[in-house]
This record gives sequence, C-alpha cells and structure tokens, in this order.
Amino acid sequence: MDKKKMDVAEKSPANVSGPGWLKIVGLGPGSSDLLTPQALQALEQSQAIVGYSVYIDLIPLEILAGKEVLASGMRREIERCNRAVELALEGVNTALVSSGDAGIYGMAGPCLEVLEQLGALDRVECEVISGVPALAAAAGLLGAPLMHDFAVISLSDLLTPWKRIVQRIELASRADFVLVLYNPRSKGRDRQLAQAVDIALRFKSPETPVGLVRNAYRPDQEVSVFPLHQVPVERVDMLSILFIGNSQTRFLGNRMLTPRGYPL
Repeated sequence: MDKKKMDVAEKSPANVSGPGWLKIVGLGPGSSDLLTPQALQALEQSQAIVGYSVYIDLIPLEILAGKEVLASGMRREIERCNRAVELALEGVNTALVSSGDAGIYGMAGPCLEVLEQLGALDRVECEVISGVPALAAAAGLLGAPLMHDFAVISLSDLLTPWKRIVQRIELASRADFVLVLYNPRSKGRDRQLAQAVDIALRFKSPETPVGLVRNAYRPDQEVSVFPLHQVPVERVDMLSILFIGNSQTRFLGNRMLTPRGYPL
C-alpha cells in the first residue's frame, strides 16, 4: 500500500498496553459540512488513517496532519482492511474510512470479515461509525423521493451475478418500490443501466419521475429530473445515483415527491 504523498509526521508510537482500537468511519457524501461529529472525533483521535485515495482526499488536511496516512487505489479493499487490522493489532489507534455510510456498500462488512478470519474479533476494539449515506444526501437534493418504501440496488456485477441483480430489479419494480440505483454505470459496465431502465419500464409508467444526482455535495454537483422513458444513460457514471419513483411519485418543478399519504 502506498503512503499518500503529503507531509505527515512520523508514525505515532504504538500503545504499549496492548492492541489499539479500530474505527470504521463513514465520511458522508463528500462535504466536510456533512461529516458527523462522531466521525470527526474518530478521525481526530486516530493515529493512522487508511482508505481509498479518493476518499482520503475528502478529509480536511488539518485532520490528516501528524498521522500515518495509507491510501491505495480501486479494488484493494481487502488489502486496506488487512492493513488497518494489522495496525490496530500493533497498538495503533486506526481509522479505516469509507464514503457515505461505512455499512452501506462500504468497508464495514469486509473489515469485520477480516477480523473474523484472523480470529481478532475479541482482540481488537472495533466500532462502526455511521456516516450520512449517499442515498440520503442525494434524496435531500431532489426533495423527498424516499418518503415511502424503497429498495436500494447496486448495478455492479463484480461481486453479485447480473442474473441476481436483474431478479431484484424485477421484483422491486413489480412491488412498486421506489428504486435507488448505486454504481449505475462505468466505462467497463455500460449496458447494465439501460437494461435496468428497460426492466423498470415493464412495470412502471414511462412518465415515472426519475432523479439523477451526480457528485452530491462535491464540486461539479449535478441534480436533474426526467421521466423514466427519457433517462440520459450516457450522462450517468460511477459518481451518480439514480432514483426511480413509484406509482405515486410526482414532479414538483425540478424536484421529486413520493407522498407518504398523510391527509391534508
């Protein structure tokens, strides 16, 4: 794992009394304004911070100063988990960071699995620090698309067979859930989103409101709405999250509303 290229202090001394703690920290969608006080405290009190380089860049430099900062690229999640656990076992109080909420498509699951595999669940004090999830932040920018039951589905088939993802989209659409689509489209996966939209159109009206949020609370933020039959697939990437409404969802200007059903 490569150390982030920045000025950092020497590695903090290990705790001589035993293992350090490990906190799996959700950073929120990207803006420091949405970093929770609990997450901020965990970062400030840590001696080492481990994470995906893009997420490390979301942390203010004043928090990183004086800490051992270990950053690595995509698809090295297990390596990051192993390194964070190793540091904690060496007596270093360590924060393993994840964007959004660490327990939603984040680092909490694989890190707990690594602790289990190493037989270290009872040796390392481990805490999952919740963060503002991307779906909540993006939903706020769109208005109120998640006021009723919804299903969250990742379109990435790197770890889940596409056949299973298709089944989930079909069942959730048939049941009239609002759909929240994570990881909708990448350079290497440019067909899944179009297929997902086609499946949704089999069970939902072509005029069903859809919201697209890209780079929520980050530079170049984009928020737009359109009917289901006009989803601009080519504009969507891995920095995007999509909301496909249910049969009751409606447009409110450039916002979306899924009524809860309160009598007015």
